[in-house]
Amino acid sequence: MSGNDVPFDPKDPGFLADPYPRFAELRRQADVHWHPGMGMAVAVSHRACSALLRDRGLGRFFVDAEPTASFPAFNLLHHNSLLEREPPDHTRLRSLVAAAFGRGHTQRLVPAIQRLAHEQVDELAAQIHEHGRADVLATVAGPLPVAVIAELLGVPQPLRPPLRPWSNAIVKMYEYGLDEPRREAAETAAAEFVAALRELAAHRRSRPADDMVSDLLAVAEADGDRLTEDELVGTAALLLMAGHEATVNTLGNGVLALLRNRPQWDRLGSEPDPELLATATEELLRFDPPLQLFERTATRDVEIAGHEVQAGQKIAALLGAAARDPAVFANPDHLDVGRHPNPHLGFGAGIHYCLGAPLARIEVAAVLAALRATLPELQLAAEPQRRPEFVMRGLRELWVTAPRPS
Repeated sequence: MSGNDVPFDPKDPGFLADPYPRFAELRRQADVHWHPGMGMAVAVSHRACSALLRDRGLGRFFVDAEPTASFPAFNLLHHNSLLEREPPDHTRLRSLVAAAFGRGHTQRLVPAIQRLAHEQVDELAAQIHEHGRADVLATVAGPLPVAVIAELLGVPQPLRPPLRPWSNAIVKMYEYGLDEPRREAAETAAAEFVAALRELAAHRRSRPADDMVSDLLAVAEADGDRLTEDELVGTAALLLMAGHEATVNTLGNGVLALLRNRPQWDRLGSEPDPELLATATEELLRFDPPLQLFERTATRDVEIAGHEVQAGQKIAALLGAAARDPAVFANPDHLDVGRHPNPHLGFGAGIHYCLGAPLARIEVAAVLAALRATLPELQLAAEPQRRPEFVMRGLRELWVTAPRPS
């Protein structure tokens, strides 16, 4: 598959290293392009992506033969995810999850998130001082969101170590052209996760606690509209995968962007202003989004930015392309931690807007504050290695260093 035949090659290392120049070329040509390799249209402008995410004639339906049909555990998580449902099932399930979130879980976790951020950044500093460098992904960005999601769900300590590898393996199934060994690894991880969540749900039905699983069960029963066990497991899996993958990749991509744009890193200050932390968090989500593609299927003939999508056809929003659209963002290739307004689509839009967005924002801001307070002279220690996936954009590692305090 060459660049002359398709808009882009999602496996090309050069494209994966920096897809944004190619996205800019595509935006100048048209709002929407047909991608024969993916078998769908791809929207590249902000207006087209925004329309796609909000159009009720487009849904998360899979009308063709699914390549995952032989993977029952993954399919259970996939089909019972809130992201994969449409009204009326989506309306019912989202209202139950929103009601459970409304019981104060986000605010309950704020002190724990801030404490964890400082503890893990302290560990990062200790490793730098001992070894001369440390990996932000392994020490801070990777462990923190898993710990937060485990607290949110009320996962017992013995079950927490596998959460991160389960998430890493399962989300690979959403990439294009995945090889068979990684598909099988995703199914194995999904099966183990399903078994663990069924056990946790059974425990919480008889012994509720102050956690999301208990409240999902309580809210559903109080409304006389119980979640099925599969829906509960699918919701927990979505919270784990979306909560972990989005946050770890936002932090990895974002810290890299800040260290490559030193004036913006310095602008945060050693005691960052909460308002600047908030705008910086939004800007990191915009500048190099952790989720690059969100796929929809037409339930009827629709038109997106002048492009006809026939019923049954797929179309995808390229969120990274929308995030650099000069029609919406002034100087879009420039990182600006004070950018406002910032109508990025990193958390989606319409009925599928991310319910966990407030929690993710708190995590990113807490890590930024801890890094600036503890390691103000942080700098790159090596050229980072990027993961070879397109849909979930992130780094394998991010080695950093800092001078010892005088």
